[in-house]
Amino acid sequence: MADEAALEDILGYQFEDRDLLIAALTHPSVGGRRNYQRLEFLGDRILGAVIADELFRKFPDMNEGELALRYNGLVRRETLAVIASKIGVGPFIRLSAGEDESGGREKPAILADICEALIAALYLDGGLGSARRFVRMHWQDLVAEARKTQKDGKTALQEWAQARGLGTPVYKERDRSGPSHAPKFTIEVTLGNDMKASGMAGSKRAAEQAAADSLMNQIREQSA
Repeated sequence: MADEAALEDILGYQFEDRDLLIAALTHPSVGGRRNYQRLEFLGDRILGAVIADELFRKFPDMNEGELALRYNGLVRRETLAVIASKIGVGPFIRLSAGEDESGGREKPAILADICEALIAALYLDGGLGSARRFVRMHWQDLVAEARKTQKDGKTALQEWAQARGLGTPVYKERDRSGPSHAPKFTIEVTLGNDMKASGMAGSKRAAEQAAADSLMNQIREQSA
């Protein structure tokens, strides 16, 4: 495990309360009450507020739906995991021996949690300005790209599921109607034991996309 001072150099921020940084890097598997879980809760909300503000200011021509689509892509856990990996937080994470041996330093779910916890630690130690600088530094290219088309529903759902260890979404044809020259397909997507949604379109591919979009919308509404 690397020294936290080296991570401070990477972050470009020196903590007055080093215990905040240590907590942000501590996985629950270590035991005890001081880990990143509470910080992760706070960091998620701070990140959301900063990203929403950035999008609102940078894209005055976008309506609410367009902003929400970009927002969801920027704050999703897959994005957080990628940023944490680029920063190089893996060597600094405090893990139990078992979690370390199972590759915990590279698990997307853990990296995403750590990223949120770091945002909260910066906020608590240095105020909103410190957290905002961190987010702007590491999200600025993604925000600049947000005007472009976002990932399709199937890709987004696949990545969301993989980041949480839920396996691969399964698509099944449930119905086919209409004449042969203009059929309508109903496709159902299932994920795990209790997540499912359906979509209808004029081709199987489009119906799968519609089903994936529907399930992703359910997920976003439940996490809002």
